[in-house]
Amino acid sequence: MGRERSDFVVVANRLPVAPVDDPAAPGGVRWEASPGGLVTALTPVLLRNNGAWVGWAGSVSDEPEAPDVPEAIDTDEGLHLFPVELTSDEHEKFYEGFSNATLWPLYHSLIVAPTYDGDWWESYREVNLRYAEAVSRRAAEGATVWVQDYQLQLVPGILRQVRPDLTIGFFLHIPFPPSEIFRQLPWREEIVRGLLGADVIGFHLDTCADNFLDLCRRVSGEAGSHTGLPDTLEVSGRSSVREASGAITAPDGRTVRVGSFPISIDSGDVIARAAGADRDGVRALAGNPRTLLLGVDRLDYTKGILVRLEAFEALLESGALDPSESVLVQVATPSRERVDDYRRTRARVEHAVGRINGRFGSLGRPVIHYIHRPVPFDDLLGMYSAADVMLVTALRDGMNLVAKEYVACHPDGTGSLVLSEFTGAATELDGAHFCNPHDLESVKRAIMSAVTSLEHYPDDARARMERLHAQVRDHDVDLWARSFLEELTRAHEASEGGR
Repeated sequence: MGRERSDFVVVANRLPVAPVDDPAAPGGVRWEASPGGLVTALTPVLLRNNGAWVGWAGSVSDEPEAPDVPEAIDTDEGLHLFPVELTSDEHEKFYEGFSNATLWPLYHSLIVAPTYDGDWWESYREVNLRYAEAVSRRAAEGATVWVQDYQLQLVPGILRQVRPDLTIGFFLHIPFPPSEIFRQLPWREEIVRGLLGADVIGFHLDTCADNFLDLCRRVSGEAGSHTGLPDTLEVSGRSSVREASGAITAPDGRTVRVGSFPISIDSGDVIARAAGADRDGVRALAGNPRTLLLGVDRLDYTKGILVRLEAFEALLESGALDPSESVLVQVATPSRERVDDYRRTRARVEHAVGRINGRFGSLGRPVIHYIHRPVPFDDLLGMYSAADVMLVTALRDGMNLVAKEYVACHPDGTGSLVLSEFTGAATELDGAHFCNPHDLESVKRAIMSAVTSLEHYPDDARARMERLHAQVRDHDVDLWARSFLEELTRAHEASEGGR
């Protein structure tokens, strides 16, 4: 295994591997890759720089049956992974607590009320320190470090203190809220100081970057005395897509660049794999309906699953959709099931599924096929390819890659996308049928617009999907990663030139 320090380090909450029982493997555990868009995009950069990935391996250290986590894991692709261990208490307080019951609802604009718990905050701070220390051990002199997402917002600031030689980037994969919402957080000053340890801070959208710049602008303006945040910030410019033109002069005199970099999918891989998907098989399993609608989500209260179910029910009730010819397949992957708000969301969704099937289903023909388990990606590709209408009705979403995956599976111009205007994807996918997911009538109209377009205006429907497909094909996850890292390189060069 490579143990030398790395010139490029990615740090994320999770490693891109998961433990799998294997009696033939050392310790009875084999570490299986769980690739996603992020690891796909960053693998070439990691390999070129003997790079390292620091993150949690997915098991807690004080459970009797937890697999022994090695000091380092080398993947078949040649990646060097370095686990950070968590106890069950830390997982509960840092991850389930502060990350997902405090920050997640706060950053999603208070869809549910955040919980502000001092013990959770202490755990968040301690775990962020542990991640930063692990990165510091792995990073070579002058290395580039890319910190990922809301669980690790203190890491840039800690690294700036202990390793001022590093070039540090931070990317937030969820929305950043307006300043008046963010300022509810009792530990707002510490979070902002942590983020300002980075050289470049990236968001999906101009609006999120602008929210952060506005927060920092208020700090240095008349509102500064009321924020409790540092009062020595200077803010200039605003963000623009794929280029950071907003800048903040941090308290230590450094320039921190802020910009928007919309993430995407590994479009080429999805398109290629979807070409072999069993579209007809999926439709047959669904009863060969005239109209097949699809939802694919984590079972999360931000995803708007309940409103789409209620809209589908209302359309069946009114006769706008025929229950003998219409089927909705809803994949709701389990998520954060020990968090109260998630348990309540699951109960409401499953109650609605049962009610609607009870009202409109018949023997051997439910109107909703509900799947509450992880589904292999190739099976999802079959569902994407088979679906006439994709329903993405998130109440708030940083981007929503499901919408892009669906579009990538329709290079022939078939299919139609219903898309919430409160997703990041809505800024790019302008051929979708947009809805306000907080308005049931709006969701109903968007669904019927999509169905009607396919049935009565096929040329328009095809033109819409071909435009969407071209956008997703040409703006992939590799472009996202290159755009951010090029900005980070410019920041480093400007810093070097100023010394």
